Amino acid sequence: MENGKRRSRRSLSLGSNSIFQQDYDLKPTAKIVKLRLLYNCKMRLHTPPQSTDLNGIENLLSKLEISVQKHNSKNKEYLKAVLQEEWAKIIPQATQTLVNSISCRLEAVLEAKRYATKYSFI
Repeated sequence: MENGKRRSRRSLSLGSNSIFQQDYDLKPTAKIVKLRLLYNCKMRLHTPPQSTDLNGIENLLSKLEISVQKHNSKNKEYLKAVLQEEWAKIIPQATQTLVNSISCRLEAVLEAKRYATKYSFI
């Protein structure tokens, strides 16, 4: 996990003062991951964003879901292979776009006064 964070910081040109944001979905949050984050992640956003407009990973996961559905997976093994294949196709520029769009997304949410925004992220 630590190597992945370092690679992401390098590829996205983020400094060591970047803040880790977890989406707090209960399904993939294993105890070992929680402990690792507790002891190794100095700067974390402890409160997840309440607006999906501020949760950049939702946009990426939506695109992934659309790509995976095109494969018509028949079993778990095939679905896993398809997920890994489609995840590998996500280009660094897509994640960079999400990182770069944070300030614009914040502005759009503030202007919408807590209502849905029409802002496109990817």
